[in-house]
Amino acid sequence: MIFLTIGTQLPFDRLVQSVDAIVGDIDESILAQIGETPYVPQNMKAQESLLPREFDEAVGECRLLVSHAGIGSVLTAQRLAKPIIIFPRQASFGEHRNDHQLATCKKLEGRPGIYVARTADDLRQLITRQVLKGPNTGVDVAELEIVTNLREHLSLTFGSTF
Repeated sequence: MIFLTIGTQLPFDRLVQSVDAIVGDIDESILAQIGETPYVPQNMKAQESLLPREFDEAVGECRLLVSHAGIGSVLTAQRLAKPIIIFPRQASFGEHRNDHQLATCKKLEGRPGIYVARTADDLRQLITRQVLKGPNTGVDVAELEIVTNLREHLSLTFGSTF
């Protein structure tokens, strides 16, 4: 299962619509937390919001997390050893007040387990890539290395211990 989250503060229809359009290209279910939006997904199960416990369960059960480029989602993915595709909100599309999510993507791009999609085509390619299509078999050595590297990078970057 793939889990999509757009965060809790603002709608993000460009991301939700892009993922909804990809469902036909993959043989996997998608659960989406989409916030308040007039857009009604046609091809995936969607909920406006999830309780924190439900959110952690969804991330724990998914094999891939797709998210806005919010640091909370990145930290949740690393804490639960899940690969994440981040798709930044952009001020030019009216999705946020500024482009801090583009800066987040620039800083995190290329880190193990973190993939950046800037367009719907990027998102489609990443979700359908063979490397991201494998089953979730639990944490293995490679995933532990991803978590360790991400934790170290975030600690150095943000000055906190994770």
